[in-house]
Amino acid sequence: MTDKIITRQDGEIARIVFNQPEKRNAVSLEMWEAVEVAVSRFAEDPSVRILILSGAGGKAFVSGADVSKFESERASEEAVAHYNATTKRVYDMVEAFPKPTIAQIDGFCVGGGVALALCCDLRICGTGSQFAIPAAKLGLGYAYPGLKRLVDVVGPSFAKEIFFTARRFDAEEARVMGLVNRVVPDGEVEAAAEETARTIAANAPMTVASVKFIVGQTLVPESARDLAACDARVKACFDSQDYIEGRRAFLEKRKPNFVGA
Repeated sequence: MTDKIITRQDGEIARIVFNQPEKRNAVSLEMWEAVEVAVSRFAEDPSVRILILSGAGGKAFVSGADVSKFESERASEEAVAHYNATTKRVYDMVEAFPKPTIAQIDGFCVGGGVALALCCDLRICGTGSQFAIPAAKLGLGYAYPGLKRLVDVVGPSFAKEIFFTARRFDAEEARVMGLVNRVVPDGEVEAAAEETARTIAANAPMTVASVKFIVGQTLVPESARDLAACDARVKACFDSQDYIEGRRAFLEKRKPNFVGA
């Protein structure tokens, strides 16, 4: 749909790359629409076990909306509503992606970039990465879903600091806050994300998927939790061929070959 979004697959690992480095990978409507198609395709592909999202150029993950497109993409109330609905769908789809997701953050991660990274299961960044949500410097309101994701990851106190100050903070601060899982030297972010992805992809897909689902259930109100579905997923793991393969591989002192069934 656009050369500003690159998709590729290497074995069980799929990638979506935001490819507008001259604008620090700021995202236009057509880019969000292309990501929506790609996420849907990878979610339905049984050969994909993990998805990595990254930015091209080595200087930015995603730096929010492409302001240069505002006049053409947000020229009317209807256009604004369409843009907002599209971005919300993409965030929701990434968060609900049935397989693990990694945000590979190399450089700036600002505004909508932080929002997208929060939808991923894991976040790995370089030592030179910088983060910010500048809503308070622009007079923007920030919707509940995005704030909840931030609070779920870093807690209410750090969420308030991030929004109240609207300042940039570095990779080490992000690690202390819990916003990122790992900080690695600049230039090694892609390799670290790849290594993590291959480690996860080699594990039992049904176990990994069940854990992702159950952890997600802990983040919704208790009255809305589907504990029966949690139990069913656990049972399915024990009933699977992968469970048999895992036991055999352990006894035979070899690496298991999991097929996700």
